[in-house]
Amino acid sequence: MKNIVILISGQGSNMEAIVRACATEGWKARVKAVLSNRADAAGLVFARAQGIATATIDHKAFDSRDAFDNELAQVIESFAPDMVVLSGFMRILGDAFVRRFEGRMVNVHPSLLPAFTGLQTHRRAIEAGCKVAGATVHFVTPELDHGPIIAQAVVPVLPGDTPASLAARVLEREHVMYPRAVGWLVQGLLSVKDGVVSHALCEPQLL
Repeated sequence: MKNIVILISGQGSNMEAIVRACATEGWKARVKAVLSNRADAAGLVFARAQGIATATIDHKAFDSRDAFDNELAQVIESFAPDMVVLSGFMRILGDAFVRRFEGRMVNVHPSLLPAFTGLQTHRRAIEAGCKVAGATVHFVTPELDHGPIIAQAVVPVLPGDTPASLAARVLEREHVMYPRAVGWLVQGLLSVKDGVVSHALCEPQLL
């Protein structure tokens, strides 16, 4: 039985999708804990209702990023994680933290990486005249939003789209893609060679 620890900062809707997929699809895994840097993160309420352990590590209580990272890492390690899943966790993690969990930490980013790293991805895609947008699940590496790509989902950019309308359409696809990608990790179906992620059963990684 593999242990999954999920980090959130807000609603954690992708976290909810992963928790539900783990239960309904019978993964040989459990979401052992949901952690947040915000005590008011709505996703913590959902996690507690599912009987999942929760904890808050408030970044404002620490004098430095390293101090916060160290405390967060210790709390994560207390749940013996096989994988760490970032689900709308709005803190940049330092290199030492990332290397500690490298190869077993994943994130979903709301763009088709390597395009539009960082914030305001939907506005930037619309302003650039993109005809498609989407989201990317990737392994987390020290370089922000640049880790090996596990899966991507594509949606059209429609005439009249706003950042909010495009974000909502992308998020719907994330709720399908992210649980599927985490399920692949649980099953040990992914391998990385020269920065490229392959699926052992050649299942499509474009959703």
